[in-house]
Amino acid sequence: MRTISVGHSPDADDIFMYYAIKFGWVNLPKVKFENIALDIETLNQATLKGIYDICAISFALYPFVKDDFALLKTAVSFGEGYGPKLIKKKGTKLKKNFKVALSGEFTTNALLFKIAYPDARISYMNFLDIENAVINGDVDAGVLIHESILTYSSVLEVEREIWDIWVELCEGEALPLPLGGMCLRRSIPLHEAIKYENALIKAVDVANKNRKTLAPMLLEKGLIRVDATTLDKYLDLYANDNSVKMSQIQYKALNKLFELGYKSGHYQNLIKAEDFLIPSEYEELREKKKKK
Repeated sequence: MRTISVGHSPDADDIFMYYAIKFGWVNLPKVKFENIALDIETLNQATLKGIYDICAISFALYPFVKDDFALLKTAVSFGEGYGPKLIKKKGTKLKKNFKVALSGEFTTNALLFKIAYPDARISYMNFLDIENAVINGDVDAGVLIHESILTYSSVLEVEREIWDIWVELCEGEALPLPLGGMCLRRSIPLHEAIKYENALIKAVDVANKNRKTLAPMLLEKGLIRVDATTLDKYLDLYANDNSVKMSQIQYKALNKLFELGYKSGHYQNLIKAEDFLIPSEYEELREKKKKK
């Protein structure tokens, strides 16, 4: 029995997309998936250290780990007219060098924020602490992610949508906002890597098709931080048909993100997402040879 470690975030869409495996709806012979739920920046840092075999990451991290991890085609989150929100206390005006709380150095929202607000003073903290940091006056503003974009306090208001920053930076190209995905350790043999990716694709597909069954189970077991109504809204945003397998428009959006990061000096090299996927056609060729 081979054990494969999987790191994912505790937010609702990651839990939802992974738990078809956890509940045994999708499995592989002689493979045990062991999962751990940690906040996204902890997962980004863990991937830099090579801790997990498969890990959820912010897309903005990927160029830093491309040599050691392949990009998976599944369990992706893209914003389509929505995404993280820059919030502040109602009625306040932000100075040019305002102090802001972000959820991590390698998050996608941090990359886009830094391009848009080069003079802001950044403080990094766990995404669950950002809302209170703004309310308590520890920072002037904060970027909310995950379910917080739907549940923040009424004493706060949106200064700017990260989606709007993305649209401006895309300069007329209509592209979804790439937020997060998953990657797999390159040291795993290719034929095994293909099997693991296919299992994850199937798990996300099964979860999506059985949402009315799976979502109440997750709520009943206390695995989700929000109520049923909020969960439903959130899954509409981030765990849907577009999460199962990346499309051409999603690859184009991801490449745009990498281009923006490269042009702003965050990355040393310009990369294309398609060059770093697991070549699944390898398995198809093997099967054809077996049949001959």
